[in-house]
Amino acid sequence: MPEPDPKDSLEAATQATRSLQGLSTELTARVPQLLEAMRSVGTGLELHSTLDRICETAAELAHARYAAIGVVDTKGKGLSDFLTYGVSEAVEAEIGHRPDGQRGLLGALIHDPAPVRLADLTADPRFAGFPAGHPPMRTFLGVPIRVQGEIFGNLYLAEKEGGGEFNDYDLHMVRVLATEAGIAIGNARLYEAARQRERWIDGSVAVTTALLSGGDADEALAVVAEQARHLAASAAGIVLLPTEEGGLEIVAVSADSPSASLGVIIGPESPVVAKLLAGEAVFMDDSATESRVISRLAHQFGPTMLLPLHSGGRVLGALATPRARGDRPFTETERTLATQFASQAALALMMAEAQRDRERLAVYEDRDRIARDLHDLVIQRLFATGMMLESAQRGSVVPEVRTGVGRAVDELDVTIQEIRTAIFALQQEPVEAPSGLRTRVLREINMAAVPLGFKPSHRFLGPVDSLVGELTGKNLIAALREALSNAFRHAEASLIDVVVDATVTLPDGRDAVRLSVADDGVGIPEGGRRSGLRNLARRAESLGGSSWFGPGLGEGGGGTTMVWEAPL
Repeated sequence: MPEPDPKDSLEAATQATRSLQGLSTELTARVPQLLEAMRSVGTGLELHSTLDRICETAAELAHARYAAIGVVDTKGKGLSDFLTYGVSEAVEAEIGHRPDGQRGLLGALIHDPAPVRLADLTADPRFAGFPAGHPPMRTFLGVPIRVQGEIFGNLYLAEKEGGGEFNDYDLHMVRVLATEAGIAIGNARLYEAARQRERWIDGSVAVTTALLSGGDADEALAVVAEQARHLAASAAGIVLLPTEEGGLEIVAVSADSPSASLGVIIGPESPVVAKLLAGEAVFMDDSATESRVISRLAHQFGPTMLLPLHSGGRVLGALATPRARGDRPFTETERTLATQFASQAALALMMAEAQRDRERLAVYEDRDRIARDLHDLVIQRLFATGMMLESAQRGSVVPEVRTGVGRAVDELDVTIQEIRTAIFALQQEPVEAPSGLRTRVLREINMAAVPLGFKPSHRFLGPVDSLVGELTGKNLIAALREALSNAFRHAEASLIDVVVDATVTLPDGRDAVRLSVADDGVGIPEGGRRSGLRNLARRAESLGGSSWFGPGLGEGGGGTTMVWEAPL
């Protein structure tokens, strides 16, 4: 935590002493008050509270009714922030938006940062009028605040108490205070920058941990979106991944309210997509008016950072952190930290992808081993048993025995055919599976059968392939995969039933599809991890549906039934 530099404070005190030499005894009598004001201003390191304290101290020192600080934006053309003292919340609400410094007296002081003292600010040719609800003000004193030689903003005082004007004494005192304020603001800025870097580093660690934890990939991407939104103080955090057509698809969204943007694809014709896929960051002060964006989502937001998830010469996707319309633009520091965060997230994504590839390879190797064992051992033994039974059948003279043995041989033949089908399924690559929803559901069930040790039962109600849309189907498969994974990893289930019902009607009358996955496992323990369930609910809500869980297939309602539904 940076401490105020004693040399800076000494320099301010020396300047204050020199500026007071030769002045009247009235001003000299106010020196203790000035020193106390300087001490008060230098207390604390939080930037916003420091600015509030400067406003209040300046008003008390110069006996002004109102005080304000206008913080100049990074371009030096307007105000990025405006803090007041003496104006009530009710009056601020009546005034509405705060001044932007683009015109009038405040704008003139930005372009010409020099002390200004006016007996009647309304008579000044630079005055542009007060907005409706603004309290009347006449006497005015403005002094620039410099931080390390650069203009930070201006300190404004208005309405001298007692009806008089601000005099030379007030101007000298406030200029000294502004010097000390610059030092305090500089220290507060350093402290805030250190805190900000620490938060972004912690966020990068959280993302890396989530991506390498071996959990669900969609849940890990949701962590990236949540952390980016929190760290950037944005209205939303959005993760996009490349599509086969060359565009970007929104795969994770973090926002205050459920978002309908999940699954939205931004086409390759967008200039922004081309830049992101080329590894270039895009920064916008107002995405709603930005001509380069051709997505309906952009018009909902204001300042936006679009960052490529770039690592090792590959662009894995993009990260968007849009702020609400009218919010302040992102600073250079925020842009730098966000870019570093995106690079760290991309590196973690690559490591997680490599880890999943190793796990997938291990699964394929295990499936090949199981297929070989089934073919070389189980089928051969069943075939030998069948031959022995056929020999016994020919040697038997009892008709009932011959008939029973014949049925047993037929059952063995059917069993051998089923095992050969299972072997074929184990040897299939995922890309060889057809794209119909029914087939994708069966594929997930067959994939889960290997770690479970049994095949879940399943039912389809209604023409699921023709009724369920692609986006809903994609999210249903992800929900099924999550539910089956939970049943294997946590439920200790021995029985699982999967139902896909495309004949459901939602309470608002819309046609929907419902996925139910019931098991006879141990159920969901109190206080247990529920991130997977939240992920399921988030997917359903993004499509206008819902998700919940209830009693399962065990005795007395033991186990868990996960229900996920969304409009067709």
